[in-house]
Amino acid sequence: MSEREVLSGGLAEMGIELPDAARDKLLAYAALLRKWNTVYNLTAIRDADQIMSRHLLDSLAVLPHLTAAQRLADIGSGGGLPGIPLAIARPALAVTSIEPVNKKASFQQQARIELQLPNFESVCARVEEVRREVGFDAIISRAFAELADFVRLSAHLLAPGGRLLAMKGVYPDEEIARLPAGFGVAEVVPLAVPGLDAQRHLIIIERNGNA
Repeated sequence: MSEREVLSGGLAEMGIELPDAARDKLLAYAALLRKWNTVYNLTAIRDADQIMSRHLLDSLAVLPHLTAAQRLADIGSGGGLPGIPLAIARPALAVTSIEPVNKKASFQQQARIELQLPNFESVCARVEEVRREVGFDAIISRAFAELADFVRLSAHLLAPGGRLLAMKGVYPDEEIARLPAGFGVAEVVPLAVPGLDAQRHLIIIERNGNA
């Protein structure tokens, strides 16, 4: 089965409709990720089918839960995951990737240029050092840190009413119990990722009035 067939089948299984131009860019991104990975070690996953399932489809699984977002920050995204696939899938969504490792931020900038993504920007910095006049209405992380650290390091970038979205594997009971005061879980969404035989959850966190 070709990469295009794997991608198209996965999108159909998740009920996500994307135009051919977006699918072309997703495949081009996967090719770019593999190319740079040979030198910069952006990800430990190198198999083409696994890149489709464990990276692209895994990233896109959260798309239905971003319908209200206009400004999204992606924290510690490494090779641009999930930020770049989400920027490709939603051209109207302004995505800012905050990545402290220079070689990874450089790859993201190159991907922005080659894939022509005007709605995507890469910031090479530690998230706790980033300041913005206008906050983000959604901040997402994928295997970035435990929930308490994610909240502590990035909550200052939230706009009023904004939400933190943490992509996790198994349900993180202990991490949820360690959330800092002023924040609580608004929703936990089980995610079904085609081709991925593992538990995935989206933990949606918001201020509870004391933060």
